[in-house]
This record gives sequence, structure tokens and C-alpha cells, in this order.
Amino acid sequence: QVQIVESGGGLAQAGGSLRLSCTTSGSIFTIGVMGWIRRAPGKQRELVANITSFGSAKYADSVKGRFTISRDNAKNTVYLEMNSLQPGDTAVYYCHADLKETYYSTYQEFWGQGTSVTVSS
Repeated sequence: QVQIVESGGGLAQAGGSLRLSCTTSGSIFTIGVMGWIRRAPGKQRELVANITSFGSAKYADSVKGRFTISRDNAKNTVYLEMNSLQPGDTAVYYCHADLKETYYSTYQEFWGQGTSVTVSS
């Protein structure tokens, strides 16, 4: 059984910062890409950032220069440091991890329950 637990969401003022964390636990052989997507009310979900196990990161244009993704492979944890927050960043943020549960299994994508971020102007 794989569990993904996010934390760190909440309320911030425009220009402020928040840090999201996401820890994967359970039956894990290896984790590949980990990342964050977000879904704002009335909008389609958007890839925010993802990072490989080697530390190669990609960002949505809308967050480049403001958000930083990082991971601690020993802790199976990915972080999203969000700075210079804008009201447009208001959304539910979901963490995902692409992982193999055993040596013989294929990579599957697992998702957390989401953490809400609200940015006030």
C-alpha cells in the first residue's frame, strides 16, 4: 500500500511565501519523477513543477523564478517552495509520485489528496 501525504498549504498574502511538503511511504522499490500539479476553481489542472530522482526540474512558465521544487530521496519527500505568491496561485495543490512497488512491477502514478493554497490580495 502506497500513501502520499501533503502538508504546508494554507493562507498567504500576495507577495508572501509557503512551503509544501509531500512524503511517500509504504510499498516502494524506487521512485522516479515526483511533482506537483494544481487545480484552481473553474480552471483545468496545471502542471506546476516536477523533479526527477537525479534532481532535474521542470516548471510551468507561470511559476518560473518564483517556485522551487526539491526532493530528499532518502526521505521519499518532495518540497515546493513558493515565493512571491500571487492571487492566481490560489488552488488545490496535488503531489504525485511515479514509482515501482517491486523490482518486477512497472512504474505507476500515485496521487495525494491535495492541499489548499489561498493567496489574498
